[in-house]
Amino acid sequence: MRKYIRHPVNVPIQYRVSGKSKTGTNYTKNISLGGLCFTSESCVDEDVILSIKIPVIKPEFTVEGQVVWCQEHGQNVEIGVKFLYPGDSFKTRMIEQICYIKEYQKMVRKEQGRNLTDREAALEWIGKYAKDFPQ
Repeated sequence: MRKYIRHPVNVPIQYRVSGKSKTGTNYTKNISLGGLCFTSESCVDEDVILSIKIPVIKPEFTVEGQVVWCQEHGQNVEIGVKFLYPGDSFKTRMIEQICYIKEYQKMVRKEQGRNLTDREAALEWIGKYAKDFPQ
């Protein structure tokens, strides 16, 4: 049984293997209070510590996580990461909402042809969806 609800989110992330120069830029698959899953071209060993950035959020969101699993998925792999510090839970909750707002902003641009500012997208999303966002 899962400890946290996963929220599907497709946002770019950058990661760096702690203590090494190995880096990658990929996309999240989902995010929760406990961690995230992202796609990659190659596996990262379990227990490796990653520094993860979400550059579409200003200021950049950065969190430390530990790889807990890596599974092949089609031509790519999915990597599961748990956050290291319980204090990151509140930040992660805010990041989840920001990711949803960014997705909403893209959807409105694509489907309605409206180019919303970050503030406009946030206000619309909050008005429409915040009450339904899982607590």
